[in-house]
Amino acid sequence: MRHEPELDAEQEVDLGSAWARIAANWWLPLAGLVAGAVLGIVLALGGGTTYEARALLYLGQPFTTAGGGQIQSLATNPRIVGEIIRSEAALKAASEESGIPVSQLRGNVTSAPITATGQSRLTTPLIEIRAQGSAPGRVADAANALGERAIDTVGDYVDDKIAVLNDQISALNAELEQIDERVARANAQLQTILANDQLALSERLILTTNINSTIGFNEQRRGTVQTELLQARQLLSLAERVEQARVVEPAVAAEASAQSPRNGAVVGALIGLLLGSLAALLLAPRLGRRATA
Repeated sequence: MRHEPELDAEQEVDLGSAWARIAANWWLPLAGLVAGAVLGIVLALGGGTTYEARALLYLGQPFTTAGGGQIQSLATNPRIVGEIIRSEAALKAASEESGIPVSQLRGNVTSAPITATGQSRLTTPLIEIRAQGSAPGRVADAANALGERAIDTVGDYVDDKIAVLNDQISALNAELEQIDERVARANAQLQTILANDQLALSERLILTTNINSTIGFNEQRRGTVQTELLQARQLLSLAERVEQARVVEPAVAAEASAQSPRNGAVVGALIGLLLGSLAALLLAPRLGRRATA
């Protein structure tokens, strides 16, 4: 009768044999653990710390002058930010602002669109600029300088639109003041005419009719100007809140990696322990033959 090999028994014997080899050469895993921990600490202390600063930009959504449909501009193309921050002119400006050499900035600044689920990456107005380096304050200054340069480039149209709307609002407010002055003078003249008993009734009637006509015209104009002023203020609010590009969150540097001497020691000790155990398994037969000889 043929007997099938007991696989479970063989596995138990192999595992037991492996554990016996490791236990017999316990100094190898221990040496690997200590050496790995020391090496991990040395690498963590000698590797330096890398900092990353992120600036969040809103490119804006420019509309027509009357607040109608959205128009195509630099702000509607998210790729423009990446092209700007990688240009030599922008890198030199950021270098002057932060003190980081251009050679260190080049390759260490990136941009990425911030999109919601299902949103196209080509239509998002939110862009994140990232800069990396060894000096936290300088890295943040570089990221903020690049962000401001991108905002200044894409926001020309809306900035001009806001300036025009402010001028329009100032002119309308000035006209309202003039209307108030004309109405006040007309009312004062009306009171003077009504109080003058020396005027004939016909003269008083003609003067009163003319003054009332002037007051009525100015009051009508006041309503028109107030409507235009309200519309201009709404367009200004739309331009400042929606259309205008701006920095949503300025860059603040933070450690890019969580590497520390403690973490390095733990990782190094685990790797050293594994390597020491593997060495004990592989070298056990050779060490055993030497001991027998």
